[in-house]
Formats: sequence, C-alpha cells, structure tokens
Amino acid sequence: MIERDFLVRNAPFLAAGVLMTFMSSFGQTFFISVFAGEIRAEFGLTHGEWGGIYAMGTALSALVMVWAGSLSDRFRVRALGPVVLIGLALACLAMALNPAVWALPLVVFALRFFGQGMSSHIAMVAMTRWFVATRGRALSVATMGFAFGEAVLPLLFVALMGLVDWRLLWGIGVLLCLLGAPVLGRLLGQERTPAALAKSNSNTGMQGRHWTRRQAITHRLFWMMVPAILGPSAFITAFFFHQVHFAQIKGWSHLDLVAFFPVYTVISMAAMILSGWALDRVGSARLTPYYQLPMVLGFLICATATEPVAMGAGLFCLALSTGANATLPNAFWAEFYGTAHVGAIKALAAAVMVLGSAIGPGLTGLLIDGGIGLETQYVGVAGFFVLTTVMMALAIPRAARDL
Repeated sequence: MIERDFLVRNAPFLAAGVLMTFMSSFGQTFFISVFAGEIRAEFGLTHGEWGGIYAMGTALSALVMVWAGSLSDRFRVRALGPVVLIGLALACLAMALNPAVWALPLVVFALRFFGQGMSSHIAMVAMTRWFVATRGRALSVATMGFAFGEAVLPLLFVALMGLVDWRLLWGIGVLLCLLGAPVLGRLLGQERTPAALAKSNSNTGMQGRHWTRRQAITHRLFWMMVPAILGPSAFITAFFFHQVHFAQIKGWSHLDLVAFFPVYTVISMAAMILSGWALDRVGSARLTPYYQLPMVLGFLICATATEPVAMGAGLFCLALSTGANATLPNAFWAEFYGTAHVGAIKALAAAVMVLGSAIGPGLTGLLIDGGIGLETQYVGVAGFFVLTTVMMALAIPRAARDL
C-alpha cells in the first residue's frame, strides 16, 4: 500500500518526520501520564489539582503555539527542528530536577510546547509541503513515530519504574532528544525548499487561491471544524492522563491496562496507513466528515467494560479514529486552504488541539473530584463525537464545492 520505491526515494525526508513525531512523545500525555501517580504523591496533589496544573501549562503552550507555529513558514526544518529538540531536552531535564510544586505548570508548559506542540507541528507541516500527490502516504509514514512512541514508551517506563526512581527516567528523554538534534540536521542536509512547493498552483485551496490565516478564521468552515479538532485531543488525552485512576476504578492493575496499548498502536498504525492511502485517492473532503464515528463506540465500551480484555475492543475503536486523525486533518488544511500559509493556519489549528489537551484532563479531573466518575463521563464524550460528526458532515461537502 506504501510502495517500496516511494520509501527509498524519500527516505531522508520521511525519516525526519518519523524522528520528530517520535521525539514529541516526551511531551505527549500518554508519556507524561505514566508518571501521574508519582507526581501527585511527590507534590501531594489531588486528581483535580494535578489536572488543573496540567491544564494551565498546556493552555499556555497553546497560546504560544499561535505565534511560534508560524515560524514553520519562515524557517527550514533543519534549522528549526534541532532548536525544538534541544528545548524538549531541557524540558525533560526540568521535570527530572524540579523540586517545587509552583514550577510544575512551567515544566508542563515546556514539555507540551516543545513536544506535543512544535515537534508534531513541524513534522506535519513539512509533510504537507514536501509532498503533493503522495501527501497522504507521507503523512501516514511520518505519523508512525507517534504510534511507535505510544506502543513502546508507556510499557517500557512502567516496567522501569519498578527498578529506577521516576526522576532518573526523565534523563532518558534528555539523552534521546540531544542525540536526535544532530541526526535531524544530517537527514535534512539536502532539504527540499518549502517555498517552491507552496507557490505551485497545484497546491492552492478553495476558490483556486492560497488562504492566509486571517482569511481562514473568517471562513465558516474553520469554525465548524474547531470542535472536531478539539475533541480527540481533549478526550484521548484525558483517557491516557487518567489511565492510572481508570485502572483503579475498574479494579485492574495499571500493567493490565497498558498491556493493551500495543494493540491500540497496531490498529492505529494500520488506520494511519489505510487513511493515507485512501487520502491520495479520494481526498480529505470525502473522508474527514465521518472518521470520528468509531470514537463513539470506543468511549461507550470504555464506559461499560468490566474485564480488561474488553478494553481490546474499546481501544480498537479509539485507534481507528486516532490513526485517521493523524493524517486526515493535516491534509485537510492544505487541501482546503492551500500551502503558502499552511504553517500559520495549522499553527492555529494546533493551538486549538493543544487547548483541547488542556481542557480534557482539567475538566475530567474536576468532575472526578466532584463525584462524576470517568465511566459516566465517557458516555457524554460519545455524545460529543456524534455532534462533531454531524457538524463536519454538514460543513465539509458544502465547502468542497469551491475546490
């Protein structure tokens, strides 16, 4: 489905994308939440307090992303990427050494901004710029870094915490990020020129033109997409953020739960590849409206599961949507708004996504403290994704007439 010749010809560029998405793991919720129990115990925090701190740091990173994300329109990846990885290394070091609860929001901000925010953003903007006819395949390959991180890191670090102090484990992140910076520069020694591709007529959006960020935010389609951008980030983040608590209320061990994460990753990777393949053939306009429907069933299963094995089915459904979510929205912005200013436009979308990842843990943590359990909350989350699907199904086909 992804041709060998395509992989060989574009190996350095695809490897750079995989590297950046994998390194983003150290600022992603699925990794940080592995340490949730230790962080709360170390600083004496409730679920709501830790969720609030996480939300505060993440929301600040979303605000900064609105400005910083547009830097990808001005600088090459080989210049911007290593700076981001060094920043992420320093953020990991700060988490390892931080002695004070008041500094936690700043540490979370740095991890989320350099990790989930900029590392992911740079990789996705690069793929949408460097590739045109094969954009879907390029995105699906690059996003395998996310999948590999989700599959390997939680299971590995949960096992290591039984042997090594949790603070020392953040040193692994420091080392990997520092090693990744020169590797990225080496891979992109002959980096493609984004500007040349961005100005191509084949990369224009609706009405045959390149939209600026200001024009995009005055367009109805952008705002109809906002709940769909925010939703997966908010509630998949919340799921992973509260994984320790979720296992406890189900009466399972934490290891019983994370043992199913590789299943989630395998299905997510398959969904990435399939959605990338389909994207190159039928376009994002036909696929995007309905890709969140499996999340409806996934969260309903999470709400009602009584045995760990049932989580296999729930994670299967969640993975179908999250895999597609890694490719479809990124291609959507380039297809509908053009590529000349896609960094700035996607930076705003990324800020919404990051804001969602702040809202999810904070909101669910407060509801837990208020006596509304995760199982009840997940029924409401399923209803939310029904709403986002309806909104996309109404807005996208109408806008597609202008393509």
